[in-house]
Amino acid sequence: MDWWPGDVSPKAKLGCPEGATPGDVSMEAKLGCPEGATPGDVSMEAKLGCPDGATMADFDHWFEPLADHMGSAYLRYSFTKGTDNEVDAILQLARRVWSADGTASEPPAIRNLRVLDVGCGPGRHSLALARRGCTVLGVDIAERFVDLATEAATAQGLAHCRFLRVDAANLLADHPDLAGSFDLVVSLCQGAFGVSGGPVAPRSPATLELDEPILTTMARAARPGGLVVVSAFSAYFQARHRDEGDSFDAESGVNHEHTEVMDDDGRVMQAELWTTCYTPRELRLLARAVGLHPLAVHGVSPGRYGERPPTPDDHEFLLVARRRR
Repeated sequence: MDWWPGDVSPKAKLGCPEGATPGDVSMEAKLGCPEGATPGDVSMEAKLGCPDGATMADFDHWFEPLADHMGSAYLRYSFTKGTDNEVDAILQLARRVWSADGTASEPPAIRNLRVLDVGCGPGRHSLALARRGCTVLGVDIAERFVDLATEAATAQGLAHCRFLRVDAANLLADHPDLAGSFDLVVSLCQGAFGVSGGPVAPRSPATLELDEPILTTMARAARPGGLVVVSAFSAYFQARHRDEGDSFDAESGVNHEHTEVMDDDGRVMQAELWTTCYTPRELRLLARAVGLHPLAVHGVSPGRYGERPPTPDDHEFLLVARRRR
């Protein structure tokens, strides 16, 4: 069963039970308020689904309690069903880039292509890349997702696909040997890039660009001439199509959404999401700031990746950049 109806926008993709839209659920219900209570009566820990007695200080990122609750049910949301299209489109794009400049960086049939998947979740893109012959390292801050991805790789006999629980911003500080070692570095479906804002992110000029450390890590992890591919929510789309109860901060570009997520048994947990949104120009500027050469920004949606010019109606943008030689 797909829990996310196909006619619901990507920004609500984690938030609607089958057949419902965000407008069908009151703000109090979305925030998990007991009957008669208001959002102000509910603690941040309860809103984020922290276990009884736990606080946000027990987690490194606001998404971790959501991942703990969803587990493998994350893969039942319909936005995950286009993984093969997304992976094939990215590999085709990589072939085209490397072929255009005559380098021999890509082995035939993409065997031995080294890929880093930043914010890999339960491993859907990593596993798909490994099945195509790539050697893959997936990293994620949510231990529950890393465990699921590792179990899936073992079950599928993909010894060349491994996973690591780590904060993407600190990856190379913790594992300096990984610097400059990947042909392709990706962060897709707001796996890490785009989810750095949140309740524990102080609002100050020094921390408004919270995705920059993640993109810096990705740039440094790529070999000279390697590719970095990142998907990001469209600021144009979010500003124009906010759901009731959403708030969009113009200074930081962060969309704050009240929603709900389900586990394997269909149990609902009220949740909040903070997603940083971008324009194509911002993605190109940020890429240049971290030492990448932006090649293109495409307009995409989940399961429909390709090389199409961006428009204000696109749900997401796909940045394609190259580490300078």
